[in-house]
Amino acid sequence: MLAPDRLGAILRGSEVPRPRGRLAALDLGTNNCRLLVAEPTAQGFKVVDSFSRIVRLGEGLASTNRLSERAMIRTIAALKVCRRIMDRHRVTRMRCVATEACRRARNGLDFIRRVWRVTGIELELLDQDEEARLAMLGCLPLVDPEADQLLMLDIGGGSTELLWLDRHEPLGAREPGYILSMPLGVVTLSESFGSRTSPEVYAGMVTAVLDHLARVQPPPVARASGVRRFQMLGTSGTVTTLAAVHLGLRRYDRRKVDGLSLPFAVIEAISRHLRALDDAERAAHPCIGSGRADLVVAGCAILEGVHRFWPFEQLRVADRGLREGILSALVGQSLRQALIPVDACA
Repeated sequence: MLAPDRLGAILRGSEVPRPRGRLAALDLGTNNCRLLVAEPTAQGFKVVDSFSRIVRLGEGLASTNRLSERAMIRTIAALKVCRRIMDRHRVTRMRCVATEACRRARNGLDFIRRVWRVTGIELELLDQDEEARLAMLGCLPLVDPEADQLLMLDIGGGSTELLWLDRHEPLGAREPGYILSMPLGVVTLSESFGSRTSPEVYAGMVTAVLDHLARVQPPPVARASGVRRFQMLGTSGTVTTLAAVHLGLRRYDRRKVDGLSLPFAVIEAISRHLRALDDAERAAHPCIGSGRADLVVAGCAILEGVHRFWPFEQLRVADRGLREGILSALVGQSLRQALIPVDACA
């Protein structure tokens, strides 16, 4: 088994030449616009600035299949802020990506061209597989060195990505991991079922997740026998919110949330508590706010559906993901570095 210090050395990828100058990773999702600016280090990168704003780009998308003008205006305003931040830090290399809202919307490509004209930001339309692999790459510092198989769950606004990784998988030509993408996110699920959070509505959300999982081919590693240790990682506003509520934080603190392990019995209790509140009561919580008050219940339903399908005992919370994965890739790291070499298993 790979020792923790050796796993750390592999994940650092210290032999890979580092780019010079500051780097930026921008993630434009269905609900949020988020930016990280970092500088390369011997260990990977160090974040020097960040920005996050709820823009709800995918508002109304479930019913119209189009990005609304109001949502695009809100989003472009946030992207202009990102542009100023990157210019202020004299970023020399960046990767700016758009995910499910722009993938799904009929006018998604038109919006991407509009963003380029107005802000000078070139958005890359990221496919689901690349999104999942980059999110997992961003979560690698939280991997248990003793884990044989990993399941990463990334609950987004417009979709949910899952990635199974068998760390004993032999190196080959294809990228490691088995990816499953569901067109169910906190925004799309909330809009599909309405704002009511009755037990019947919540049960319908969970059933929708289970029905989708039942229709797809499950990852072959998920049913493998003789596996010694599984680990489940969760990266999204849903899981970080659940962690913050569990800790009773009066103000969100990433240092206390990132890396926290939550038993699913605790997650279920928090979920029941949040479902019993109305939107105003959830919005009043300092770690939820009005921007997430009507979405967190849908996130709980997605998490519960996935847990029913794969009943892990606990979830490790990651306040990191796609942006960190983009930065890791920019400094030369790869998901292949999480695989355990054959000689290390002897």
